[in-house]
Amino acid sequence: MSRRAAMAGSEHLYPDTPALVAGVAAAFTQACRDAIARCGHAWLALAGGRTPLPVYAQLAQALRDARIDAVPTDERCVPHDHPACNLRHLRAAFGSEAPAFARHSRVGGNDEPRNIVAHPLTAANGGIDASLAQARALLAARPQPFDAVLLGMGADGHIASLFPGAANLAEGLALDSGVDAIATLPDPLPPEAPFARISLTLPRLLRARSVHLVVTGHAKRAVLEQARRDPQAPFPVTALLHAGAPVHVHWSP
Repeated sequence: MSRRAAMAGSEHLYPDTPALVAGVAAAFTQACRDAIARCGHAWLALAGGRTPLPVYAQLAQALRDARIDAVPTDERCVPHDHPACNLRHLRAAFGSEAPAFARHSRVGGNDEPRNIVAHPLTAANGGIDASLAQARALLAARPQPFDAVLLGMGADGHIASLFPGAANLAEGLALDSGVDAIATLPDPLPPEAPFARISLTLPRLLRARSVHLVVTGHAKRAVLEQARRDPQAPFPVTALLHAGAPVHVHWSP
C-alpha cells in the first residue's frame, strides 16, 4: 500500500481489492479500539455493497468481544429479509442475525459472544414513511459523532443513496439542512435495485471522527479525480470532497 496526502485527508493506494479490504479493516479496527478506550463502545455508519462486506467480516473477527453499534449509511425501502436489504447483508457479515447485545452465534463450531449490533435504518416492512420516521428517531436518539464512517462511490459519483438525479438531492447534500436522514428516489432507478431509499445526509455523515471513502476500478477513479479537481463537477461525491472535512480515500484497481 502507498499513501499520499490528498485534499482535506489522505489517499491510500492498494495493489488489489484484498489489500484494500485488509487496509480498511485495520483502520476501522483501530478506530473502534480508540472509541472503546474512550467511552466503552464504538458507533459506526457503514455502506452496503460487495467491496465493504469483507471489511466487516474482518472487523468482527478482530473485535470479537467489543461493543459496537452500527447503522447502514443508506437502505433500500424493502422488508428486512429481502435480498436487496443492506441491513441483512451487514448482519450476515458480522455473524449476527438478531439486534441484541451479547447474543451468541456459532462461529467455527464454537459458541462465541457477538456484541456487534447492526441497527435498522428502515421499518421492518420497508414502508417509506415509517422508514423515514424510524431513521430520524434512531439518529435523534444517537446524536453523537460516528467514530468512523465507511462510504462507497458509484460509477455516477453517488455516495450513500444520494444519487445525482434525485429530486431532493440538494436537501441531502446541504450542510446547513439540520436534517439527519431523507427519503429519496434515484432517477433513473438502478435496474439492479429499483427501490426508494432512506439515506443519511451529508452533514450527518460528516459528523464523525473519521470518514473513509472506498473506490475501486479505473473508471471510478476518473470520476473521483474530476470531482477533486472541479468543485462544480456534477457528482454527489464532489460535495463530500469539498466540504472541508478530512476524507480518507482508499483505492484499488
